[in-house]
Amino acid sequence: MKYSVTLVTLGLALSSLGTCAQQGVQKPDATTPVQTPASTPAAPAPVMDAAGLASALQNQSAQPAQPAEPALPAGVPDLDPNYILGTDDAIMVHVWKEPTISGQLVIRPDGRISLPLVGDLPATGMTPMALAAEIQDGLKKFINDPSVTVTVTAVNSRKIFFIGEVQRSGPVPLTRSMTMLQAISAAGGLTPYANKKKIYILRGVKGNQKKIPFDYNKALKEGNQQGVELTPGDTIVVP
Repeated sequence: MKYSVTLVTLGLALSSLGTCAQQGVQKPDATTPVQTPASTPAAPAPVMDAAGLASALQNQSAQPAQPAEPALPAGVPDLDPNYILGTDDAIMVHVWKEPTISGQLVIRPDGRISLPLVGDLPATGMTPMALAAEIQDGLKKFINDPSVTVTVTAVNSRKIFFIGEVQRSGPVPLTRSMTMLQAISAAGGLTPYANKKKIYILRGVKGNQKKIPFDYNKALKEGNQQGVELTPGDTIVVP
């Protein structure tokens, strides 16, 4: 009798455990497809209707086109915006959308340049911006609203000249802020026979030249430039 009660109690316990196992998490069957969360569909790209497309094209065409910058050669000098053009200077004249008129020119010994349609124009004594304005005014008779740019590509008018006891006599390009010591160095330096204390500069037109003395030793040892500022056309005499 006792054994029967025990078996019944054990059977009830096993039955209770089985029910709890069925109510718990069940291992998915291999044949049951696994459910994955559905991904959120991407929002469709906005579609522009015909009216919107026409409006966008109209706004784009309404913006004025900008003139293309001229292609400049390498080594264009860094000049003061108020640089004054002179004889033998090389310049680039760029007329927007007019390649037959654009091009590189050299200012002639008479101080003028020649361009198609415009003809001869004075150039020496003018800034590049002023020359561009003159060319632009001349082209208005032939071109609607011309746009002109003038750029200096080579400075050949700014020269000084050496005579006497230097290694290389003759012309030397005058760069901006060039000192006498730098100019003498550009001429190759002094010869052993140079009188360093008696150097002088001739400035002005023939018959009305001014003589400006320069002591090389004082400039070299003391840094005293003696107030000398070189200008184009100066002739430096080294006795």
